[in-house]
Amino acid sequence: MSIWLEGVKEGGKEKMVLSQECDLVTLMSVVKGRLEVTTAHISFTDLSPVKEDVERQDFKWPVSKLKDMYPRRYNLRRSAIEFFLTDHTNYFLNFTTQVRNKVYSSILSLRPPNLSMHHARSPADLLKSSGLVQKWVNREINNFDYLMQLNTIAGRTYNDLSQYPVFPWILADYTSEKLDLENPESFRNLSKPIGVVNPKNEAEVKAKYDSFEDPTGTIAKFHYGTHYSNSAGVLHYLVRLEPFTTLHIELQSGRFDVADRQFHSIPQTWKLLMDNPNDVKELIPEFFYMPEFLTNHNGFDLGHLQGSKEPVKDVTLPKWASSPEDFIYKHRDALESEYVSAHLHEWIDLIFGYKQKGPKAVEALNVFYYCSYEGAVDLDAIANSFEREAVEGMINNFGQTPSQLLHEPHPERIPLNDALLRTLTRRPDLTLYLERICSTSVQLSNERDPLVFVSSPRSPPRGSFLQTSLPDTIVTVTQSGVIGLHSWVPHGSVNSGLKFTLDIDPSTSSTKYRRKLPGTFHPGLTLNSKMFAVSHDGKLLFSVGHWDSSLHVYSLSRNRTIAHSIRHFDLVTCVALDECGSYLITGSRDTTCVIWDISGFGVGGVMAGSSSSGTGDHGGGVSSGNMTGATSSSGVSGAALVPVHKLHGHDAPVTCVTILTQLDMAASGSMDGTVNIYTIQEGQYIRTLPSFGCNERLTAEITNISISNHGHVAFAAREKGSYSLHVYSINGQHLGSEPVPGRVSGLAVIGGGQNYKHYIVTTDDAGDLTLRTVLRLKPVFEHPLHVPIESLALTNGNTHLLLPARDGQLFVIGLIPGSL
Repeated sequence: MSIWLEGVKEGGKEKMVLSQECDLVTLMSVVKGRLEVTTAHISFTDLSPVKEDVERQDFKWPVSKLKDMYPRRYNLRRSAIEFFLTDHTNYFLNFTTQVRNKVYSSILSLRPPNLSMHHARSPADLLKSSGLVQKWVNREINNFDYLMQLNTIAGRTYNDLSQYPVFPWILADYTSEKLDLENPESFRNLSKPIGVVNPKNEAEVKAKYDSFEDPTGTIAKFHYGTHYSNSAGVLHYLVRLEPFTTLHIELQSGRFDVADRQFHSIPQTWKLLMDNPNDVKELIPEFFYMPEFLTNHNGFDLGHLQGSKEPVKDVTLPKWASSPEDFIYKHRDALESEYVSAHLHEWIDLIFGYKQKGPKAVEALNVFYYCSYEGAVDLDAIANSFEREAVEGMINNFGQTPSQLLHEPHPERIPLNDALLRTLTRRPDLTLYLERICSTSVQLSNERDPLVFVSSPRSPPRGSFLQTSLPDTIVTVTQSGVIGLHSWVPHGSVNSGLKFTLDIDPSTSSTKYRRKLPGTFHPGLTLNSKMFAVSHDGKLLFSVGHWDSSLHVYSLSRNRTIAHSIRHFDLVTCVALDECGSYLITGSRDTTCVIWDISGFGVGGVMAGSSSSGTGDHGGGVSSGNMTGATSSSGVSGAALVPVHKLHGHDAPVTCVTILTQLDMAASGSMDGTVNIYTIQEGQYIRTLPSFGCNERLTAEITNISISNHGHVAFAAREKGSYSLHVYSINGQHLGSEPVPGRVSGLAVIGGGQNYKHYIVTTDDAGDLTLRTVLRLKPVFEHPLHVPIESLALTNGNTHLLLPARDGQLFVIGLIPGSL
């Protein structure tokens, strides 16, 4: 039963827009429930029968947190919508085909402030309007990100196994001792479907198509009776990880499949693909970023191989890979290699493009069983419910061909040398060309009052991708609390290379007009970089270290404190802002951390009045909701600092914090020598990471911490005059530790933009800047500055590093020396 309500008042403020029955599609199940949309919130109520130990799937979030909304297919019907929020969570809801568009239009009519206005364009139109093709052609985005974007636009989703994102097999060499990415023979032929990459299979595949006839005329000719992406294939690869293990067992009638049919060896899987034209499985994205799926961490009994009698445990890797992490690293290198960059468009033509259907597909030996294509089956026209359910099951298990995005050949990518000249006229990521990195400096303060904090807002407003001439803001704070708002413009030309202009804030040298933070800091505390964070729009400065254990919000335009809140019971030592601009985390001497929702200030474009808050107790050392003895005040109507979770787990004062909403991760370091990992949404403790090499844990101190957008956790430790650097994976795998000569004063994990590789960048008391690989911490770039550095910051797009020095200088690290 559907209820449509327009303009019904609720509490005099919030109005009900619609209430509609629907299904929440998840990996594990399809949950029947009700979607309710008001003028302020969107919520889903789980209406399935209550079962013991089965978590309810209810959710509620503000309309202001809706970032993307895509019409989707489900079982080949255009009946679903997938929602993406600003914190990178997403939901897949299925309706009837008639209702879906009404729901979409009703939500669109609310004009969500952060919604990318796609409207109800077809996937092909959406790709065309996005400009993604040209960005990839010009090497402005990497191969992995481009394939993920194509998958998303074409309707592929992590929420539906039958429409899971699809990636290509890219290598053909799984037997050599060393992988040679300069040799074309190392790669798979990307212009051919996987079933005929081995030329010996072409005749058999073509003969099957030519000889097939269906007397009923229902089934069209096809080359392959299976699909390159389906539920069984995804579960085949991910059998060692939950919840895929449970789903695999359900698919196999309550047990694991026989050992010889399990995914137990990458070289063997490739060999079977080459020998059997009926096995046409392509890859999944996890092959390029998740080493954990290759390891049987859970110790599942997957049986014994029939021939060798060996037990199936971890996946056997190619000889050129020394570990699962090494395989992922080299496999991603292969995906981003010059050979793949030059030929990836050919595979896109087969899967998403003009060779997907019609005569060109026949010519390319690329036709699959008819029920994988949209429009081949009209489920709504099948009156018999049992027959319709059977067809739905066949579609769901067989696999679905993505929406066709291109009807003409995909353009080729430009050569790397041409891309270098083009990127130098824009804003090149400095990690792309490490050999060209240089430094310059400008005097912004002096030794008596040196810079202790510098920040450049990281996220541009939506729609400003091409507005490279607009000035950026650099915010600085000195040891005495003087604030500087400096503007600079990165710009360049083909002849001169990249340069920048920096306009120094004149108020910093004027006693009368300068901005200065109120003198409410604890008298025994020296200001440092961990005590400040700047909003992404460059308008707000968040500060801690105040005598009353509060968090302050300072308006840079109004030159005054506009809000403060107390949720700790001792001095607050550190603060960090997430990349989405919606959440903040603080750490304190009281050994706790607090996650704050700051969306009420309009940070990152989110409108005032929207916030999320927890209620009740979650256990595990985490409490949420209101805390006794807390006070707050705000000088902004509708704005508030909302404490979401209080995090426990350390035995000593917290020294550093970091937060990454897109991975639902928060991390804190302490004087007890440990790093704790928590979730943001639930405030749940996940694990503790020790600092390897510290002999007595309680004598160590974690001094700096950072998380990459791939989940690498990097931190620096100090113990009895010795210093060390450590890195872990998102799942707690220790990737490396390395002693360092001096105290680490600044630390960040950079990369993941135009460049797919990540590096750990550090500065230290000796004035050295060092970039290391995330895997094994091998130095790849070292640059002595000969002046102690206080901290470091990245500019928008990783174009420059900003390093405030103890003598008042600001060092700017970029590809070409700049002009000041």
